[in-house]
Amino acid sequence: MLTALKSALILPELRKKILFTLGILLLYRLLAQIPVPGVDRAAMGQILQNDLASLFDMLSGGALSRFSIMAMGVYPYITASIIMQLLVPIIPKLEEIAKDGDAGRQKINQYTTYLTIPLALLQGFGTAALMSSGSFGTPLLPRFGFSVDPLLTIGVLITLLTGSFIALWLGNLITQDGIGNGVSLIIFGGIVSRMWPRLNGLLSSTNGVFLTIIFTIVTIATVFLIVYVQEGQRRIPVRYGKRVRTMKGNRLMMVGGQSSYVPIRVNSAGMIPLIFASTLLIFPSTIASAFTNSSVPWLAAMADFMASNFSIGSTLYWILYFILVVAFTFFYTAVIFQQQNIPESLQKQGGYIPGIRPGKRTEEYLNKVVNRITLVGALFLGFVAILPWLVSLLLRQPSLSNSALLITSSGLLIVVGVVLDTMKQLEAQLLMRHYEGFIK
Repeated sequence: MLTALKSALILPELRKKILFTLGILLLYRLLAQIPVPGVDRAAMGQILQNDLASLFDMLSGGALSRFSIMAMGVYPYITASIIMQLLVPIIPKLEEIAKDGDAGRQKINQYTTYLTIPLALLQGFGTAALMSSGSFGTPLLPRFGFSVDPLLTIGVLITLLTGSFIALWLGNLITQDGIGNGVSLIIFGGIVSRMWPRLNGLLSSTNGVFLTIIFTIVTIATVFLIVYVQEGQRRIPVRYGKRVRTMKGNRLMMVGGQSSYVPIRVNSAGMIPLIFASTLLIFPSTIASAFTNSSVPWLAAMADFMASNFSIGSTLYWILYFILVVAFTFFYTAVIFQQQNIPESLQKQGGYIPGIRPGKRTEEYLNKVVNRITLVGALFLGFVAILPWLVSLLLRQPSLSNSALLITSSGLLIVVGVVLDTMKQLEAQLLMRHYEGFIK
């Protein structure tokens, strides 16, 4: 990796791409320091004490902690992309468009962008309403609300929507003219920037040096485990039959006959199941926190139960987290695999799996293999998800269950995935330039 990076910095064109990427990330971090109108800056430090706010802050690249103009980040676009991925196999028209090559993908991307607008407005309003309700402590937007200050409310919503599209635009600039996936790199920058405050918090706690060493070792070991599983795949051999093709001059030519393979990853779902499960589990406690002081006894009692049992410190939360991550991994992998439509593609190209008949039998065989491999990937994701809780139990310090890793579980998956993807793109660029030099 270091050799590839050193070689990339030597080449002027690649060096320009790397510096451009770093410049865009720096610009995003600067924009993330500008708060939206009407924010109470003195109350900003209380935001990250809430689990839901902490999750959104990670996906916004660290911008929510200041409730800046980039507070929504690329999260509305990520949500729209996930929704579109789930809708494509359900709606026949979208499935037909998705199969139309590059033009179909561009059309789906266009629909995703359109869907981002209402999602950004809805999420912006919901987050701003939570900020003004005092659920995170002191209200950060005391004058937010159409009944309180309609002009300020409209201004905040437009600012958040604009910031979300600026973040998406900056990410697309990195993808087009830089190195790596821009949207992923923006999230990556926010995750890494939050590692240092967490490290300082550990050092300042009781037995801080000992805990820091333990958590650093656990984090490094988890990274190695994630890399090992992320790169793991089952290669199913595929053969292509020979075909006769007529060339110019009525000549006949035999084509095909080569062998290849279908790679099926152990973890095809990435970190999406962790985000799904986290969001689903965090919402009950977040909503319940608004009713804990209710004058209705049964409502207050129910709110207390939800707030205590669906928070990160409870055992029930981590058990449900593991179950939901495993379930969402199977669900999301099945959706993605169905969209790829590998059996039909193989049949059209004259390919077949040795010993398996094309068509229905191939589909059944691939589904069986995918389910078996997904079981390993799902259990792996579930283990990574609850690893902070397991470490805190071993150390007999349940209060550290949310900080037993220097980066959160989903954050580690994102960081490792982004680094691997970026380094692969760098190596591909280097390989291409070596080929060009050889040809010349």
